[in-house]
Amino acid sequence: MHHLATIQTVLYFFYLTLIVGSALVVLTRNHTPVKTLAWLTVLIFVPGFGLFFYYIFGQDTRKQRLVTKKYYDKIKNLNFNDLVNEPEVEIRPECLNLVRLLQNNNQSPILQGSQVEIITSGKRMFEALVEDMEKAKHHIHIEFFIFNNDETGQLIKTVLMKKALQGLKVRFIYDNVANWKVPRKFYDEMQEAGVEVACLMETRFPLIQSSKINYRNHRKIVVMDGNISYTGGMNVANNYSINTQWEDRHVRIEGRGSHGLQVAFLLDWFSAGKNWTDFKKYFPPTPVYTRNLMQIVTSGPYSEYSNLLQAAILIVLGAKKYLYLQTPYFLPTDSLFEALQIACLSGVDVRLMVSKKSDSSYIDPASRSYYEDLLKAGMRIYEIQDKFIHAKTMVADDYISVIGSCNLDFRSLETNFEINCYMYDSDLAEQNKNIFFNNLTHCKEVHYQQWIKRSKWKRLLESIMRLFAPLM
Repeated sequence: MHHLATIQTVLYFFYLTLIVGSALVVLTRNHTPVKTLAWLTVLIFVPGFGLFFYYIFGQDTRKQRLVTKKYYDKIKNLNFNDLVNEPEVEIRPECLNLVRLLQNNNQSPILQGSQVEIITSGKRMFEALVEDMEKAKHHIHIEFFIFNNDETGQLIKTVLMKKALQGLKVRFIYDNVANWKVPRKFYDEMQEAGVEVACLMETRFPLIQSSKINYRNHRKIVVMDGNISYTGGMNVANNYSINTQWEDRHVRIEGRGSHGLQVAFLLDWFSAGKNWTDFKKYFPPTPVYTRNLMQIVTSGPYSEYSNLLQAAILIVLGAKKYLYLQTPYFLPTDSLFEALQIACLSGVDVRLMVSKKSDSSYIDPASRSYYEDLLKAGMRIYEIQDKFIHAKTMVADDYISVIGSCNLDFRSLETNFEINCYMYDSDLAEQNKNIFFNNLTHCKEVHYQQWIKRSKWKRLLESIMRLFAPLM
């Protein structure tokens, strides 16, 4: 009995030391208070596993060097001003602050004259993409968060290999954590055909490379011949190409906007440890097709600021008439949540569209925990009933449109490699607004008076899950 009591005492002090030590580590990391509290909750209730998960997912290595010094210095010193140099253009006064913000926090030039097609159908996206790849003459650069080994993935892979065998420069970037089920043979076959393959933030040894696991490459980029490009929310998988219950958004860009996507791809290529010379041939002269203005903006662990979060807050606070949002996951940071309340209370018509049921059931109650305060402030919230909305869009005041890879959640806004296209154009804003209203036919509006009558058990579940929202 004496030995048993001694063992229990030792275990008790070990447990206490583990909790206190872990808590001190989290507290000294200078996270935001809400994220700190979330991790402390995990560590206190599951100290062993909590510490393991914090080691893998909780460390903020934004200020650390996540690639070798050679490539880190090269990335930081790259200057594309001469390659994407634009003449002075007239910018509406109400957009000037946003344009300047994105120029200063992401060095994103204002690109003029692109022809843009807003794509709402996976079928249309992949048909157009294959057609454009088949027509490519010089190079194809392609990067997706998910690139499945299914019918859609095999289709795109076959075209890439075909074009590489024809002598084109074909470069391919993938995220290995998101595609861990894809066999190595899949990439080997591409390389044997001449496709250059790279993995951004590769994690062959998860425990040793824990800092990299938390930073996923969520971008979707395709650039062909430096003139035609694609970006948005769609990945390469059957869910996006043939699933009619999957609502998404993508853009096809022809013209100078492709140069912005080319820069983003080039930086990721260097980040993946690859090299590249003779940049100019990848930024050919392009015609001016329209009066459209746009900025291509990236965010991620190399960024000094949370670029896309800052832009979202500025758009919300800058809206004068309306702001319509679509996102698959709604877990706003405290600053964005406060900005949305301010916009609603100041009389702006703010509307949010999400899915009644997302593809991550544990996220849904956390998302709904934000409803009550926003509904009370005047936001109108719509839940799509028969589809999963994967689109990440904003449209404001008949002029500003945003389409990209960034969800309105902590992970996209603060952690992942993301990319958004910011467009300043009345016609495109009108198209985006019409798409939003067309989607309303599949939605049911959430009303404040009905919402506050939900059961106490639902409220409790929402409150509990909201504690972990910064970690999702």
